[in-house]
Amino acid sequence: MPKLKFLKAIEILDSRGNPTLQVTAELSDGSRATAAVPSGASTGSHEALELRDGGKRFLGRGVQQAVKNVNEKLAGRLLNKEIKDLKKTDKAMCELDGTANKAKLGANAILGVSLVLAKVLSVSEKKPLYQFLAEHYGFKPDFSKFPRPMFNVINGGLHADSGLSFQEFMLLPTQKDFPEAVRCGAEVFQNLLRLLKSRAASTLVGDEGGFAPKLRSNEEPMQLLAQAIVQAGYVLGKDMELGLDAASTQFLKPNGIYSLALEGKGLSAEQLVALYAEWHEKYHLHLVEDGLAEDDWGNWAMMTKTLGNLKMRVVGDDLFVTDVKRLKQGVEKKAANAILIKVNQIGTLSQTMAAIKYARQHKYQVVISHRSGETCDTTIADLAVAVNADYIKAGSLSRGERLAKYNRLLTIWSEENG
Repeated sequence: MPKLKFLKAIEILDSRGNPTLQVTAELSDGSRATAAVPSGASTGSHEALELRDGGKRFLGRGVQQAVKNVNEKLAGRLLNKEIKDLKKTDKAMCELDGTANKAKLGANAILGVSLVLAKVLSVSEKKPLYQFLAEHYGFKPDFSKFPRPMFNVINGGLHADSGLSFQEFMLLPTQKDFPEAVRCGAEVFQNLLRLLKSRAASTLVGDEGGFAPKLRSNEEPMQLLAQAIVQAGYVLGKDMELGLDAASTQFLKPNGIYSLALEGKGLSAEQLVALYAEWHEKYHLHLVEDGLAEDDWGNWAMMTKTLGNLKMRVVGDDLFVTDVKRLKQGVEKKAANAILIKVNQIGTLSQTMAAIKYARQHKYQVVISHRSGETCDTTIADLAVAVNADYIKAGSLSRGERLAKYNRLLTIWSEENG
């Protein structure tokens, strides 16, 4: 087996202009690869710790210490050693950190190394990354079943200054042929652009490439998407369904009421779930992510039962933070029926794979997701194919760092389906 001969991190910028890490690795056989680490804006309180420097530099968001931890501590542990079992390597890095949330070395530092080692081993073995990941972690990809894209085309919450309480309004094409699903989404996106222009509404985009117009209510985006789908020549409910990332922790008040600022009213958990059910009937809302706050466990079970009876996907993001321990609680409490997977929430590729396997074992569907602070690294596209993910969420149909993931999936589709 080749040995790790070179490992170096540098500070680069993500899609929001904030610092993040890029890590390059080289093996003794000459194989070389680079990986970049994403960063979230709407982050769950239970996520692994993203190490930032503080101080004045980059308004406190620099990652020089995380870079130093890669170049000195992690490199000191891994250089000149054979890298053949990524689970053992990830475990060794976590043990070196010694904290439950990777606070000492930083989840961003550890993840950068975890990702780049997988990529460089795939180069060494002359295999596409998705094939290497599937084989290394014991998955069997079904190339006739690609993940269903979730296009975030209207941004709100912490991703834009639109005033919307809900964070993401998404298009979910129904086509099983992935290139056709992308085409369908892109055509609706362009018709949404025309629709907004016709109303003299802003067509500037938010962090994830979706439009961020100032609207009158949290329901208006659903109405706009329904109209854009028709204008594009598609049928809502047949060719396209809708999805919603509520990110509801962000608008939960201390009294347990969920506040919708545009409407000037607050809703109980039961009323908010009833609203989702109403939108399911009116707008074919198929999926709700983080429909309730991250620690509202009792009401999550109620929501899952109510919306699950409508055959809706109830996705836990901040609820689970890609952590098997949190997911086990969800299984026990019957909270959610799908999990959002973000590699930087937990901080290693191996722990990410463990969460996916546990979800599969308990019949939870899997959504592979980007972060709002992204790079052009396309690892999550390969990951989605490797684990037969049910959905992939990589943002809207604009901005290069978002399209890089969808374009990578189109490339894989072409390679595997001719």
